[in-house]
Amino acid sequence: MKFQYAPILLVILSSLCYHLFQKSMPSNLNPIAALIVTYACALAVSIVAFFIFAPKTNLIQSLGGANWASCLLGLAVVGIELGFLLAYRSGWSISSASLLSNIMVALLLIPIGLLLYKEKISLTTIAGVILCITGLILISKR
Repeated sequence: MKFQYAPILLVILSSLCYHLFQKSMPSNLNPIAALIVTYACALAVSIVAFFIFAPKTNLIQSLGGANWASCLLGLAVVGIELGFLLAYRSGWSISSASLLSNIMVALLLIPIGLLLYKEKISLTTIAGVILCITGLILISKR
């Protein structure tokens, strides 16, 4: 039961670091150069992690199992990274940009979950949606 929260804790801690590091990116660094450095580091960490967590697995064979989703995920990640970097450089606050984007993504994923993945929606979820929409209205007022 406790282990089920470990992945979410990893997401939370990584997201926290992500936004702090994005906001700390030097303003004179070309955004695309920043992404190149970021992904070079991510590649190195991923390769090391592969051999730590799957030491008896063949990397080349494992890569052969990737499909279109991995490639499109790469495009989506670049969009997220570049979007936040440019948002912070254009003056968005670290709290508003992440809050607005995460709430909007959550709201957009609800109908996608219902239609594509046949997920169920509860009264609690509906109440959460109403609170999210209310929060969006409140933070958008200056």
